[in-house]
Amino acid sequence: MNKYELLFIISATTPDDQKEAIVSKVTSFIEKNAGTVDAVDKWGMKKFAYPINFKNEGYYVLVNFTIEPSKIAELDNMMYVNENIVRQMFVKKEN
Repeated sequence: MNKYELLFIISATTPDDQKEAIVSKVTSFIEKNAGTVDAVDKWGMKKFAYPINFKNEGYYVLVNFTIEPSKIAELDNMMYVNENIVRQMFVKKEN
């Protein structure tokens, strides 16, 4: 089991209840796959450094968690197909 940090951006036009549903979907995926969520930090709305898909801001969420390395690709694919997620980035942390 490795420790990871996930930063993802939800589209600013997404309603608040759907933003919460996306965050809970990510955390439940981690927990269902024998992982543990250490912390969820919702940064809120932030401006982008440059426009992404003709948008200038998004809702940032930082998740610290532990999971098997093989499950990262599945989580990445799940997030990639979600049209409300603008970007996601995984970083493996030192143990």
